[in-house]
Amino acid sequence: MIRTVALALAGLLTSVSLARAEAGWPHYGGDAGGTRHSVAAEITPGNVGELRRAWLYRTGDMTTHADDMKFSAFEGTPILVAGALIFCTPFNEVIALDPGTGAEKWRYDPKVATGYRPANQFVCRGVTHWADAAAGEGDLCASRLFMGTVDGRLIALDAPTGQPCLGFGMDGEVKIDPGMALLTRSEFQITSPPVVARGVVVIGSAIGDNQRADAPRGTVRAYDARSGRPVWDFNPVARGAEDFPGDWQDGSAGRTGHANAWAPMSVDEARGMIFVPTSSPSPDFFGGERVGDNRYANSVVALDAASGEVRWHFQTVHHDVWDYDLPAQPSLVTLRRDGKPLDAVVQVTKTGLVFVLDRDTGKPVFEVEERPVPQGGVLGEVLSPTQPFPVAPPPLVPQHLKTEDAWGLTFWDRNICREMIAAARSEGLFTPPSEQGTILFPFTGGGANWGGMAFDPASQVMYINTNRTAHVVTLIPRDAFAAAKAAEPNKEISPQVGTAWGMKRDILLSPIDLPCNKPPFGMIHAIDLNDGTIKWESVLGTVRDLAPFPLPWKTGTPSFGGPVVTAGGVVFIGAAMDNYLRAFDASSGEELWKGRLPAGGQATPMTYEWEGRQYVVIAAGGHSTSTTTRGDFMVAFALPH
Repeated sequence: MIRTVALALAGLLTSVSLARAEAGWPHYGGDAGGTRHSVAAEITPGNVGELRRAWLYRTGDMTTHADDMKFSAFEGTPILVAGALIFCTPFNEVIALDPGTGAEKWRYDPKVATGYRPANQFVCRGVTHWADAAAGEGDLCASRLFMGTVDGRLIALDAPTGQPCLGFGMDGEVKIDPGMALLTRSEFQITSPPVVARGVVVIGSAIGDNQRADAPRGTVRAYDARSGRPVWDFNPVARGAEDFPGDWQDGSAGRTGHANAWAPMSVDEARGMIFVPTSSPSPDFFGGERVGDNRYANSVVALDAASGEVRWHFQTVHHDVWDYDLPAQPSLVTLRRDGKPLDAVVQVTKTGLVFVLDRDTGKPVFEVEERPVPQGGVLGEVLSPTQPFPVAPPPLVPQHLKTEDAWGLTFWDRNICREMIAAARSEGLFTPPSEQGTILFPFTGGGANWGGMAFDPASQVMYINTNRTAHVVTLIPRDAFAAAKAAEPNKEISPQVGTAWGMKRDILLSPIDLPCNKPPFGMIHAIDLNDGTIKWESVLGTVRDLAPFPLPWKTGTPSFGGPVVTAGGVVFIGAAMDNYLRAFDASSGEELWKGRLPAGGQATPMTYEWEGRQYVVIAAGGHSTSTTTRGDFMVAFALPH
């Protein structure tokens, strides 16, 4: 009898232990440091080919927001908390699903205004969970969610029910003051999830580019996670004026905006540090009104969670006039050096450069050199003579487009591409914008973008997808701007008010709308962070859902969304401009499987275990600026029972 009871208890304890050991996904980036790694190991290179659709959920946006879908992108990544998969739609509805079936458990609608074209699309990348250790068990909002909205609100919800946390701000929300009158309702938005550290919830912002020099400030704001009371704020531009004499000269800090954190942030709770990726100052393509390096802009900034004070910062682009802001979450990884652990921050960039920094000091782990870059900006511009280049890892994308690099399907379109390249300034990375027209290669969508990287702590290998497309940026004298805008009303031509120059930005495409540079146009890379070498590279994506006819080459496509890597040895990624979720062998880079999606998967997937089964989930809703297939789906894949 005693032995029977002991065996029963042992079995119960074993089942509880196994249940607790199931792989979760409690944060947007998998963990607070954004490594996008899962300990789930049921799916392996040997069986990934057997993946099948497990369930499919529709948000209803294709019906309820039919007219606004053309200005939206479904970039949301769910988190697994409170026994549910929880995510936000492009229109900031928060939805909780049963992790095993995809059945809806609850939904909350903050009723954001629609019926207009936002500066940064209708988009919401995710929500953030926080457990209040001081709350009583079962109290409303003891387990709560935070979300920023496209209309500038910070919202707190009870995670199990979706009810507003009425004690937070005013009836569960804080309305954020952008600090100045806006040109349009969409000039100031929030698109990435907040972070929580040491009891404060911290939010960045997405601000419309290139409209004016005197733009909204890129202030990072912290609020008490229980009450919504303001705790501190960090203005990258104002701090620059105080800390760096000679920077932001002639009072330019007072009339310069942006340097905002539109991409996700990361948290080291033990250190009480928040890692903020900042963007370029306003406007993007002319910096004559903001002389100096503009430090804290285009930087990884490590903030003290309690006070908002700067612990350290590292700038990846000096005096940015290329829109090469930091687009991705800084990933907090632990490396091995001389047999000892080294906590680091890895920052991927639009330029295709990867910076690996000591987490405590911000000093480069791999050497960074200041190298001379092209000069000769337009009248009034004051360029930085050098830019930082890491010695390792090597650049992940080509950084110079020459006439001999022109590509096309026929001699006719190749020659036209060659002529367009020859007509523009193209002297390599950091060639300054010009009245002649300057080729930015890679383009302002990357290199890397907001999807970020994944990191396997066992192999010390990071995985990142990159784009290989070019922009042509042309500066337009103020007295010629109105005529240029009227002549090409459908082009991206922006005024940059407060400067002497407007701007035009075009993707460098052939007459048949293919990139003028040689394929592949999209890649996924594995980089060994032990020594900074590239382990493998594979083409990512096809033109199946873009071209009117198949191409005989494995071209790849630009991609938006990032990878995840599992302990099972598989890298999952959607992101490409076709309707697939793909699986790559983490060791070799071989594409092992692709699952057809009902719409574009321009989102970062996530994976988890539920009741002994591993699922891989991705939003499939398409991306308006990428012209991918639109939809309102959340799709889960799993191995057959």
